[in-house]
Amino acid sequence: MQALGEHVASSLGDTITSWTVAFGELTVVAEARDIVRVITFLRDDPGCRFINFIDLCGADYPGRELRFDVVYHFLSPGLNQRIRVKVETDEVTPVPTLIEVFPSANWFEREAYDLYGILFSGHPDLRRILTDYGFEGFPLRKDFPLTGYVEVRYDDGQGRVIYEPVKLTQEFRNFDFLSPWEGTDYVLPGDEKAKA
Repeated sequence: MQALGEHVASSLGDTITSWTVAFGELTVVAEARDIVRVITFLRDDPGCRFINFIDLCGADYPGRELRFDVVYHFLSPGLNQRIRVKVETDEVTPVPTLIEVFPSANWFEREAYDLYGILFSGHPDLRRILTDYGFEGFPLRKDFPLTGYVEVRYDDGQGRVIYEPVKLTQEFRNFDFLSPWEGTDYVLPGDEKAKA
């Protein structure tokens, strides 16, 4: 993997910002604007031959200026090797689409857009793929509320799906996290009625 990393870095020059080998896998960090060039090289170069596009996923780091990592995974069956390519972007800067290099990038990029809000320039149909069309926000961002914004239920009386603002049906409770087998240091509610 070390030799492959050196070959990729020397062949692509400034488009590669860094690369590491960890846990037997090569990770290459590239400039987002050059991702099509990098992936085309990895697919076509005889020393690489990464012809299987396995996955594209996102990662959110809200404390960074470029908060998103777009992570691509490829397999070279001929060389029996895997590679991970990362690029960084933010909420407004699109990453070039890979559809011309790997047509299967279409749905992967739509998923990253739907769940993180990552934009891809040149994508022919960048719209939601997993959430509803009226869905607000991007559910895998770290700043998305755990309860969401709306809850969905089927109403028998109206015969349709109803969207309602999220409401918590009970107040938060205080938990003591003591083991029930060891007993508590206080009287549990309802136990005061029991005979001693």
